[in-house]
Amino acid sequence: MERNYDYEQLWRFTKNVFTSIGCNEEHALLAATGLLRADLRGIDSHGIARLTGYVRLWEAKRANASPNLELVHETPSTGVVDGDGGFGLVAAPFAMDLAISKAKNVGSGWIAVRNSNHFGIAAHHALKALEGDMIGIVMTNASALVAPTFSLERLLGTNPICVAVPAGSEPPFVADLATTTAANGKLEILQRKNQEAPEGWIQDKEGNSSTNPHELKAGGALLPLGGDREHGSHKGYALGAIVDIFSGVLSGANYGPWVPPFPAYVPVPENMPGKGIGHFFGALRIDAFRKPEEFKKDMDQWLNRFRQAKPIAGFERVLVPGDPERMMETHRRKNGIPLLHAVIQDLEHLAERFKIPAPGL
Repeated sequence: MERNYDYEQLWRFTKNVFTSIGCNEEHALLAATGLLRADLRGIDSHGIARLTGYVRLWEAKRANASPNLELVHETPSTGVVDGDGGFGLVAAPFAMDLAISKAKNVGSGWIAVRNSNHFGIAAHHALKALEGDMIGIVMTNASALVAPTFSLERLLGTNPICVAVPAGSEPPFVADLATTTAANGKLEILQRKNQEAPEGWIQDKEGNSSTNPHELKAGGALLPLGGDREHGSHKGYALGAIVDIFSGVLSGANYGPWVPPFPAYVPVPENMPGKGIGHFFGALRIDAFRKPEEFKKDMDQWLNRFRQAKPIAGFERVLVPGDPERMMETHRRKNGIPLLHAVIQDLEHLAERFKIPAPGL
């Protein structure tokens, strides 16, 4: 059973929750906006359904609600930010702003982040670059739930990549994807709906294909993009490894099997080599390569040509990366955000605990 909620209601509630656990007004605003952007864009696995998870991280003293974000190393075009154990929803916009600022000065900006936590959806941060005629590039590592091709061990996270490219009159190109066949959050949605997972998403602890969305709890693993070697899982494995190196090894964060898990009840790995979760942000100024108006004209032609591609039978049209999420955001801003009953119950418990109005009341 689902119920629709107005975005502003959910946003105010989420902001109040973050304030209640000690976030200042600015950080609470950033966190609420970043989290709800996932719901607006139809990425329900990474939105308000995770709010309780952030609170639990704070309760377990694994997330700092009042971090002192610090630029600990920099060159004219690069830098490393220490997130002070805070929410990635706060560290990520801080780092992306730094990348954009450096790009304004020297053409491109690159910021690696360590000592952070989950930052919501990558697209929310990459889209910031478009406001200044820049290309945004964002990635993050995550806790090890993914078995590399031919492996029984979980050594990588879902490790998403996002690239956002501006255009002129056409809506922008926004590719935001996990480097696994499916993100873990989609398994959580299937669990709430009591549905099976498609073939190729997960394997059991013996390495056999499984459709049980609870398989991770029994020692199974998510699969890299492609599912198996015959369908290109070695490429998904390579992409996930690239994200892990840029986000974790380059920044001084944890990497591979040592990345701390999002669920607060899961113990952190022993002998962690770095600090927290790692992210990586890039901003490229268009006029560092060519005149923005010429680039946008060509991007419009590129986008229009792909959107006008002849679809195969049974499909209305061909979409460009970012189109489904953009259309969903327009729809949900107007018609509300649907929440499952289990998520509504979680929010009501938070409202009762922090003595704040529940959304919809």
